[in-house]
Amino acid sequence: MIFSAVLAFQRVDLVPDGTLLIHIAMILLMIWILNRTFFRPLNRILESREKNKGGRSVEAVKILKSVEEKEAQYDAAMLEARSKGYELIEKEREKAVGKRQSKIKGVKEEVALKTEEERAELERQTAEAKAAIAKEAEKIAEKISSDILNV
Repeated sequence: MIFSAVLAFQRVDLVPDGTLLIHIAMILLMIWILNRTFFRPLNRILESREKNKGGRSVEAVKILKSVEEKEAQYDAAMLEARSKGYELIEKEREKAVGKRQSKIKGVKEEVALKTEEERAELERQTAEAKAAIAKEAEKIAEKISSDILNV
């Protein structure tokens, strides 16, 4: 019961009457005022921006030219700095290779000298050993011959 009473109370009848014409007139008046005060100036600004986008102003062209010149100067300076850096690296590398080669040459000479000294020492020891073996062989031969003759 209470539910049906609430439903009956909330029922809205929409019947067009004279206020509908007043509302339509107010909406049309609001559109006319907004067009005059807001949309037309806004559209003019947007159109002028669109026109300026296509044709650059003199000031913008000067700025772009200045930027391009500075960029070219920067690129040239960077290229020159890189080439100087590479030259410096190459010089230092050549110095390092030269030092390395001189150290290698010194070590090779030292190794060759030591090898020659060791070879000479080895030949001396070989000669001494041969002489000692020859003496030993002679003694053994004498002993064998004396043992054979004494038998």
